[in-house]
Amino acid sequence: MICHEIVEKVKNNTSSGRVALAGCSFGGYHAANFAFRHPGYVSHLFSMSGAFNIKSFMDGFHDDDVFYNSPEDYLHGLNDPELWKMDIVLGTSNWDICFDANLKLSKVLSDRNIHHWLDIRQERKHDWPVWTEMFPHYLSRIKFF
Repeated sequence: MICHEIVEKVKNNTSSGRVALAGCSFGGYHAANFAFRHPGYVSHLFSMSGAFNIKSFMDGFHDDDVFYNSPEDYLHGLNDPELWKMDIVLGTSNWDICFDANLKLSKVLSDRNIHHWLDIRQERKHDWPVWTEMFPHYLSRIKFF
């Protein structure tokens, strides 16, 4: 539904025919999960303080839905060439509760030779002040022509 009812309409208003996604905390996870599952729709991914594995929320339950909603797990097997075209930023900080999750996902991306930027800010917490600092910087990466 999101692809066909929302993204299809939005991407028709862009010069690239693709969309940029961003989110912080749980929104960072959702932005990343959508981008990695549908890379042909996404030109830029800006995840700020996201975590990328949902197993800790599942009380031991695991099935294909859990696997395919945990980018840390399913990225190992993806081969969509659009993944290598995306501008990916993983923003975190050394005091972020999701710091380790960003390091893990960065390693998965590096192991797959998927270009990305792991932006680690210093002495910042998992909260709005660091995200409001990060987001304008990330937006400046988008070229409109």
